[in-house]
Amino acid sequence: MTLEQTITQIPGPQAKAMEQAKKRWDTIAKPLDSLGLLEEAVVRIAGLTGDSGYRIDKRCVAVLCADNGVVAQGVTQTGSEITALVAENLTRGESCVCRMARMAHCDVVPVDIGICTDVDAPGLWQCKVAYGTEDIALRPAMTRQQAVQALETGIGLVARLKEQGYQLIATGEMGIGNTTTSSAVAAVLLGQPVEAVTGRGAGLSTGGLHKKIQVIRQAIERHRPDPEDPVDVLCKVGGYDIAGLAGLCLGGALYQVPILLDGMISAVAALCALRLCPASQCAMVASHVSAEPAGAMLLQALGLKPMITAGMRMGEGTGAMAALPLLDMAYDIYHAMSTFDDIHMEGYTHQE
Repeated sequence: MTLEQTITQIPGPQAKAMEQAKKRWDTIAKPLDSLGLLEEAVVRIAGLTGDSGYRIDKRCVAVLCADNGVVAQGVTQTGSEITALVAENLTRGESCVCRMARMAHCDVVPVDIGICTDVDAPGLWQCKVAYGTEDIALRPAMTRQQAVQALETGIGLVARLKEQGYQLIATGEMGIGNTTTSSAVAAVLLGQPVEAVTGRGAGLSTGGLHKKIQVIRQAIERHRPDPEDPVDVLCKVGGYDIAGLAGLCLGGALYQVPILLDGMISAVAALCALRLCPASQCAMVASHVSAEPAGAMLLQALGLKPMITAGMRMGEGTGAMAALPLLDMAYDIYHAMSTFDDIHMEGYTHQE
């Protein structure tokens, strides 16, 4: 099945299940809508899955690891060798997201979708499209065929994870230079000046930030990605992690598995998915708003509201892990809380 054919199979949300979930919330013995976005998340997930009794007991964070040739332009504090190092640490449970995931009772699934070297580490899923992207300052990041392959890889990951019983997938990424590529994609898709969407990433100096902005502007001017064609944007200024995460969002909508988005890079990927298939929005749940300049703009473009505003910009899926306990609390209330009838109390009613 081609990518275009896959997209046409995405059904969109199921209104009946959403109505049932909303009705259940309204019978629980508490003020109506008082849990705000937590209630909305449960309703959204019911609409995606078609099941108002859905649970998220088994979940994972898929951390897509890939390198970016633009690192050669001096836009990062560290070199590409760090991507492979962190990918190996992910398999050992020794990264930030791993520690947070243990607290959130979530499995970590590290994926090599484009690391520039081979990493021989048990537990690392081997899905490499290529050994890193090209340097976008000089050449397009990848071919269109490679961009499509990365998107399809992300879709396929959802199918595999669902077969293993996962009921929710959080997004994560690791790749030195990926705030440069994600800022480039954001600038094109949002129609914003490069400087408005580009931040310091992993701690650039002011001079480094100016260099980063210059490189992104040069890449966009040289390759002229088409904002009406997300695949063109990905292949010209994107990264394999971004394309793979966009595929995860599409796969979540296709296979009816909720996708808990992390920060800026995940949101950029989600916007690519949304532009490819508006119906895919029903699979997306926003965990937090990234402190990167484009964070809030991307969520607004996605039509999503974050559960957490904590100034985070770590990546790896850490923001999504921080939000999982909130979702667990919401689901515990949703499934187990007494109703107004149970406590013999007259229920609240919606007021105009």
